[in-house]
Amino acid sequence: MVPPSGGDGGGKGGASSILKSGAVMALGTLASRITGFLRTAMLVAALGVGALADAYNTANTVPFIVYDLLLGGILTAVVVPLIVRAKERDTAYGERYEQRLFTLAVLALAAMTAVAVLLGPVFIGIYGGSMHGSQRELAVLFARLFAVQIFFLGVSAFAGAILNTRKRFGAPMWTPVLNNLVIIGTAAAFLLVSTGKVNPDTIADWQIALLAGGTIGGMALQTVALWPSLRGSGFRWRPRLDFQKGEIGQIGKMAVWTLAYVLITQIGFAITTRLANSAGVKGRLEHLGDVGYTPYFNAYQLFQLPYAIIGVSLITALLPRMSEHAAGGRMREVADDFSNGLRLCSVVILPAAGLMAVLAPEITTVLFAHGATSVADAHVIAEVLRMFAIALVPFAAYQLMLRVFYAMQDTRTPTFVSVAVVATNIACALTAYAVLPTNKIIVGIAGGFALAQTMGAFVGWLILRRRLGGMDGRRVFVSYVKLVIALWPLVGFGYAVHAITEAVLGTGLLPGLVALVVGGAGGGALYLLFAKLLRVGEVQTMISTITRRLPGRG
Repeated sequence: MVPPSGGDGGGKGGASSILKSGAVMALGTLASRITGFLRTAMLVAALGVGALADAYNTANTVPFIVYDLLLGGILTAVVVPLIVRAKERDTAYGERYEQRLFTLAVLALAAMTAVAVLLGPVFIGIYGGSMHGSQRELAVLFARLFAVQIFFLGVSAFAGAILNTRKRFGAPMWTPVLNNLVIIGTAAAFLLVSTGKVNPDTIADWQIALLAGGTIGGMALQTVALWPSLRGSGFRWRPRLDFQKGEIGQIGKMAVWTLAYVLITQIGFAITTRLANSAGVKGRLEHLGDVGYTPYFNAYQLFQLPYAIIGVSLITALLPRMSEHAAGGRMREVADDFSNGLRLCSVVILPAAGLMAVLAPEITTVLFAHGATSVADAHVIAEVLRMFAIALVPFAAYQLMLRVFYAMQDTRTPTFVSVAVVATNIACALTAYAVLPTNKIIVGIAGGFALAQTMGAFVGWLILRRRLGGMDGRRVFVSYVKLVIALWPLVGFGYAVHAITEAVLGTGLLPGLVALVVGGAGGGALYLLFAKLLRVGEVQTMISTITRRLPGRG
């Protein structure tokens, strides 16, 4: 392994420190994502992947879109760095500053929620593609009901941001488990009490109430569950809006570029969502099955799992750390933080991408081929997932690079980079819709996403290398070469297990489970063995950190 390039974050100690900060988060995120996939699987079993599921999923995406558009990006890019710097200036001042920001957020969220309820038809008009008749009416009703989640989602995220600045990372990663459990129970109840295949024409009012109540109730519980941790951290909310001179201007200056960034990315998301929904309508008219937004949505949820478990945890731990280094002008240490985060993240991201590529049919069959969803429907999701697997590494790298810009209080550069990313995504999606067969459109849209994320990572790297005076490129390159070499035995073994299992046992739940267990365990063991033989330091650091946390170990 190439020696550290300097700084306290550059060597094994820096990597180990990041891992220790992210360990509890990673466990919480793992629990959250496992229950999240149980939630998704239960919803797929209950609602299928057709018109009803498209209406539900499109409408339930709206609160997250509105939140991201008006507040989510600001929390990540603006609030955490500003609170960190305010507390460095003066602890008491920093606490008052937190109170002002929290009060402003609560008022803004209440207003946003009320407006979003009124704009339900507009959102479905934008994202619903060719929805019409009873499907559109149901989607509009769901969109208005689900808009209530915006308030709870925003308060939950803001509370999590405050906890992160206080180096308390666990609760925000664990509370989504409660949300998932509520929705799992809701989907199970819907499945048990419903008879036959429910669609937008036949769904009853009580079924709508059940789905809406469970979906909103889960988010409300997630928010309330954060409050004990907030109080335990010493935070006491006392409403106040006595902003000092220059504070609003500082927030606004950073927020305007963040809003521009989110707006640009949401334009891309709106177009791809609309095209995916239109592909679903075309597919049903052409009797091609369900090839629209819901299979695309489910594949995207699966794709994000490895990044969410390790990437989000590391990024959450890194952002306050990088913000402190950037505030002190220690750009070399910022670059070291980025290098450590990227290399540690890739230790999990690369093999996950490999397993997704070779075992996608087995993954989607085991998770989704139940109830109203057939094995053929699950294989549609698998095709999209394989394309998303290509995007996993550049996506994680690009997300980490954005946090480096935010740590430096630069929200303008990511906005300009996003123009290239979104333009690529839109161009590819429109091309896929125009030239591909209907049943391949969502696969092409996923391919455009992969190309766009690769462009974002490439452009971001070039800009940050100049801003930071280097990106520790040699060490990153050497680590990636070793990891890619270690990856090939995993890919080969996984593909062999997939081919043999399919030839001998065919497709279905049992063959899928066999292939997943044998291919995943055997491929993972080969990957770790070759990584150890190649002396990949990040793998050894991660293994050491995990084993030290086992019962009976120091």
